[in-house]
Amino acid sequence: MQRTSLGLMLAAVTATLLAGGAVAQSGKLPAQDYVDILQLIQGYSKILENCTNGGNDYADMYTDDATFGVSQTWGSGVKVWFRGRDELARAGGADGKGGCRPAPPNAEYHIVANLSITATPEGAKAVSTLLTMQNKTTAQGDPIHWEGGYEDTLVKTAKGWRFKSRVHVWPEVKWTDRPQDMPARSLTTE
Repeated sequence: MQRTSLGLMLAAVTATLLAGGAVAQSGKLPAQDYVDILQLIQGYSKILENCTNGGNDYADMYTDDATFGVSQTWGSGVKVWFRGRDELARAGGADGKGGCRPAPPNAEYHIVANLSITATPEGAKAVSTLLTMQNKTTAQGDPIHWEGGYEDTLVKTAKGWRFKSRVHVWPEVKWTDRPQDMPARSLTTE
């Protein structure tokens, strides 16, 4: 029974990859690498939203010298907000004391879509679309909101595929140099 379930799951993942869930644009990676990259990118949201393991699970998704940045422009203009393991753990919700910062009153859920993976000599690049949804009914209902997407540089390490850099690209936002300087968001005005 377990083999059948595993076989069905592998067939479903393969069908997703072939149908455009993750498509190599140039170069080739072994099929298992595409599956592993897809799992890394899809697992990101749950780990980020839940501050698992005091932010350390989030930091584990990156190489030790990785960066997370933001940009208003696809392919350029990156402002690095977090660099290295400790800063990335804080980005993943760590409070600096081994726990997590308090959760916001209305959780925001990240939905990553339209993933495209390209093999590179160093590993892989990925581009995806980011949608978010808040668990809060507003005058607009429970809106799903387009928030640009991600540009990822990925490398295969002894621990598996990891982000070398992740950039949140959102053309509608005027990003500041530091995350703490960003103004508060309001869905009623967006």
